[in-house]
Amino acid sequence: MKKVLATLLIAAASGTAFAAPKADIVRHKIPNSDFPIALAVTIPPTATIHFISGQVPAVVNKDVAGDTIEAFGDTKTQSETVLKKIKEILQGMKLEMSDVVKMQVFLVGDPAKGGKADTKGFMEAYTQFFGATAQPNPQPNLPARAVVQVAGLSNPGWLVEIEVVAAKK
Repeated sequence: MKKVLATLLIAAASGTAFAAPKADIVRHKIPNSDFPIALAVTIPPTATIHFISGQVPAVVNKDVAGDTIEAFGDTKTQSETVLKKIKEILQGMKLEMSDVVKMQVFLVGDPAKGGKADTKGFMEAYTQFFGATAQPNPQPNLPARAVVQVAGLSNPGWLVEIEVVAAKK
């Protein structure tokens, strides 16, 4: 009897006995909405959280000065190149875009749009990666997200910077 009790106490102290079931990451939908973001995301203590630094656009036109919008493209083009970079970073970490739980988007006002952030252009790129219309594969694991307009980024040609948090059990 003492041996059984000692084994149970050691197992309980080490966390190997009576382990609680591992909880899933929960994405809370926005009620009555099909907008492709989550209202909130709950991450269980069994998940590993990954913070991906802000990523900026890739040059798409090498024939112009590297500090111009023309070098990086419009908001949609810049958002696409940033999201592709993020996807590659995640894949290098054995993660997917479906593991993104939080996204922070910084948009600079586009002079071609009267100095306002081109949220439409951003959403056209975003929905290629997130939501029911994502192509070629719909991706229903939506992140909690914020999009803010900022006065500028460190390169005057950049209209977009995105940072993400990913989590996986």
